[in-house]
Amino acid sequence: MTLFLLDHGAGNVQSLANSITRLGYPFSWITTSEDFQKATVLIFPGQGAFHTAIECLTARGLLHPLLDYINSGKPYFGICIGMQVLFASSAESPFVRGLGIIPCDIVRFDDTDKAVPHMGWNTAECLDPSSDPRSTEGVSATSHYYFVHSYCATYDPERNPVAAEWAHSVTQYGNEVFVSTVRKGNVFGAQFHPEKSGAAGLAILDAWITQSLAGRVPTTVATRVPRLPKPVDGFTKRIIACMDVRANDEGDLVVTKGDQYDVREKAAPNSSKVNAAGAVRNLGKPVALASKYFESGADELCLLNITSFRNSPLHDQPMLAVVRAAAEHVFVPLTIGGGIKDTVDPDGTKHPAVEVAGAYFRVGADKVSIGSEAVYAVEKLRAAGFVDGTSAIETISKMYGRQAVVVSVDPRRVYIDPSTYDGPYKDELVYGKDDGPMAERGKAWWYQCTVSGGRETRLVSAVELAKGAQTLGAGEILLNSIDRDGTGLGFDHDLIGMIKSAVTIPVVASSGAGTTKHFVDVFRETNVESALAAGIFHRDEVSIRDVKAALQREGYNTRVI
Repeated sequence: MTLFLLDHGAGNVQSLANSITRLGYPFSWITTSEDFQKATVLIFPGQGAFHTAIECLTARGLLHPLLDYINSGKPYFGICIGMQVLFASSAESPFVRGLGIIPCDIVRFDDTDKAVPHMGWNTAECLDPSSDPRSTEGVSATSHYYFVHSYCATYDPERNPVAAEWAHSVTQYGNEVFVSTVRKGNVFGAQFHPEKSGAAGLAILDAWITQSLAGRVPTTVATRVPRLPKPVDGFTKRIIACMDVRANDEGDLVVTKGDQYDVREKAAPNSSKVNAAGAVRNLGKPVALASKYFESGADELCLLNITSFRNSPLHDQPMLAVVRAAAEHVFVPLTIGGGIKDTVDPDGTKHPAVEVAGAYFRVGADKVSIGSEAVYAVEKLRAAGFVDGTSAIETISKMYGRQAVVVSVDPRRVYIDPSTYDGPYKDELVYGKDDGPMAERGKAWWYQCTVSGGRETRLVSAVELAKGAQTLGAGEILLNSIDRDGTGLGFDHDLIGMIKSAVTIPVVASSGAGTTKHFVDVFRETNVESALAAGIFHRDEVSIRDVKAALQREGYNTRVI
């Protein structure tokens, strides 16, 4: 029995390879149509847009051989897009046909009552209750799995009973119940990413590969009946550990952390220990810290390269090696930021942003974060009045799907006189509360975006940037606050609540966390999807386990390992 992996040429397939290597199974890659004849077990990991997957398979001459393989009766496991291509079509790409094995169309989530994409950890409930792994395929109702998608297969046995026969497990997001795994005969598919779902996901891969290599045993399927939405879904609040990575003065990549974006050490008052003053603050090595946070239960990791690039980010620094190494040890989502833009090498070679992003995806990244380039793109959108498809946000989301693009917003407060201000952002003014911090009482401000690591301001508000980024194709907002960064005073609820109400994509709260209570407060006050911290985790002032325990005590769904 020979295990093969299918790489369609777009997205992060390395993480699945790392997972299977961790489990100890040898495998080969499908590189030509002839390889399908050699394969006796096949896994198709997929990320990206529906049309991208079909078009890439077609261009490489692999689409019809894939269909022939599946129809041969040999075991097939499709992950995310690898599952969705089994369906007839997708609303994401209405003019592109899928394999049509499952007679059902993929539809978009309703974003009127929840953020879309569905991005984060959720539960999956098998429709045929059993403790036999030959029936469950390792899927457990008590575990959480990582989902990242805007389109789904609705579970509806009354309207589409034939398609419902394929449903193996279902998941609820908001009030929508959709198919999270499919199974029939030799075919199995998961909408979530087992390779990014920690130990729970590795257990599914192990169970399926073991059974497939040994010879699969037919299982009985109960009659499918409707599943009404429960009062509360299983979607969790995400806790993200962020690592700002930059070269120190010796040229080594280290994790650092700034106070209001200043990462240089300062001499303590009246201290004779001045040798470190002015040096880049060193809080550890990125791969070691990433492994530590994964083992501690972080739901996601964010690596932001804040090094100033002299040339192309593909040639000017070893960040790709850091991502590759981290992905070998970390089996939760990785977001990478820094240098995701159109670049030109000294020899004149051009590298479009989608190529730069693709290089990171190929070594194990799941999402890319775009900062300054997003501000420039929104300024261009505002001036033109229409999207032209050329920005980094647009080109990357078109190729890989909007769920692969995060826009990092770096605003700072601009204080104004509320009695006289008549500027363009008067509808976005925030007024200091009478019972708030003394420094804010009687004041008003709006939030102005910055670029170049906070060193330059632009006449764009945080709300304007968030809305524009969503229009251009971003799938998530990483919302920082220069004013709160490194202060430990708690998240800026006014800023976060304003952005949360302005967009329908997920928002990550960042900057200012100092205690476990600050995480509880930001979820309670803003209903944001996730919260991020850096320095308090690096310095062991607050642990990820403590944050999750506090959330559990307050009744929030939380992934616990």
